[in-house]
Amino acid sequence: MAKRHQPNTFNLNSFCCFLFAFSSLTSLPFLYWAYLSSPCNVQNLILATQEHSPPHWSGHLPSLPSAWNHLSFTEDPPPKRLNIALFVKKWPRPDRAGGLERHALTLHLALAKRGHMTHVFTVALDSSPEKPPHPNIHFHLSDPSPSGVVNQAATWKDFQALNLIQPFDVIHTESVALIHYRARNLTNIAASWHGIAYETAHSDIVQDLVRGPGEPRTPELQARLEERAFKIIEEVKFFQSYAHHVATSDHAGDVLKRIYMLPEERVHVILNGVNEDVFKQDSDQGRAFRHKYEVPDSAALVLGMSGRLVKDKGHPIMFEALNQIFKENESFRKTVFVLVAGNGPWGARYKELGPNFRVLGPLEQTKIAHFYNALDIFVNPTLRAQGFDLTLAEVMLSGKPVMATRFASIMGSAIVSSEMGYAFSPTVASLKEALYKVFNDGSDVLQKKGEAARSRALKLFTATKMAAAYERLFLCISKHREDADFCKYPLPSDRDLISKQR
Repeated sequence: MAKRHQPNTFNLNSFCCFLFAFSSLTSLPFLYWAYLSSPCNVQNLILATQEHSPPHWSGHLPSLPSAWNHLSFTEDPPPKRLNIALFVKKWPRPDRAGGLERHALTLHLALAKRGHMTHVFTVALDSSPEKPPHPNIHFHLSDPSPSGVVNQAATWKDFQALNLIQPFDVIHTESVALIHYRARNLTNIAASWHGIAYETAHSDIVQDLVRGPGEPRTPELQARLEERAFKIIEEVKFFQSYAHHVATSDHAGDVLKRIYMLPEERVHVILNGVNEDVFKQDSDQGRAFRHKYEVPDSAALVLGMSGRLVKDKGHPIMFEALNQIFKENESFRKTVFVLVAGNGPWGARYKELGPNFRVLGPLEQTKIAHFYNALDIFVNPTLRAQGFDLTLAEVMLSGKPVMATRFASIMGSAIVSSEMGYAFSPTVASLKEALYKVFNDGSDVLQKKGEAARSRALKLFTATKMAAAYERLFLCISKHREDADFCKYPLPSDRDLISKQR
């Protein structure tokens, strides 16, 4: 039996060595960030960010070293109406959340309103839309493959037929909705990445580290840990097949350049944005939401969480941290209320913590916006290190501070300083320390942090800002563009907007 286990041990050790070696390539920037973001160095962090993305930057856009969201693009009608092909694994219902699919809906609805035409190539499911959300959006639905996912052959056939009639200016694929070997010869394609294997490996390690005393490693996690290094290698190889890459966080952009060894001019950082008309400050709706769920006006603090209430979202460590604090601190237990929007196995466990918990179940988008406004702070204890969470953008636009796990994508793009939130390591001890800090700071401090969070979100995380950046990228890489000027910044029309903002 011992001999049978030796290969597993070797593979796991090899994986850890592999990840350490890769991680060392980017460790210095993260150490630099850690130094800058200490309380006494917030101003240094702001100055460093300005140096990295100077307000008066000009040049060839594909060489921009920071997120395109930092730039100001014209609000004038687009100079060219783009014909866009979008490949996405599924299309979400407007009232439901859904990661990269939600991103596709928000982005291409905004582009449609700008006058662009999007043809969506996706799978036909029970949740498929009954009608397009805008006249400029057209669906081409294919039956799923035998495994229940996007049928690559069928969607590709539909795309080719339409492309012969009216060639597409640009092709956008959310992740690998268009498989790499079909994208290989396309020069006008951009792939958006909302989570890559390198980040997933970090998530797997964290989830293994938070196992309780005596809790065995599951066979599924063991297999994932052993296979993850090979998955990263596979991605490094086939990512080269996509002409352009959109990283949705600053950290992911850095990994694509340094670890995946993609040429810098082919990697573009465009941070996720959400609908600013839905997610906004509304104190009246917040008070009404509190009263609906019987949160008393005397509550010292209202914490909020949302999403799937499962292990990899961090709910085991959140439960244990709160359980310990309630036993240690009577004032915290009696005066702090927790609203949880979502469902999952940990919903029932949270109810065990006492009467100050309100497990609300899943909420549709408009109700989620009211939920955010009812909070003093939003907590995201996730153990998943992938991508830029849309929830963070929604909360910050609603004028609330965020408390989240200290993962690179979160800290590098959202909570860039203590002025707008709190960070903790994915351990019970670190989470407890952060919760006590929030409790001791109180609602007045949290309100100021919420204002700072909203200020950053309005500059970077709106659907309008995201769509403007994607529009310029698509114009820049368009196969049928009349000239290459769209890759230059600023254009004369951009200068007009920059002047107005000064």
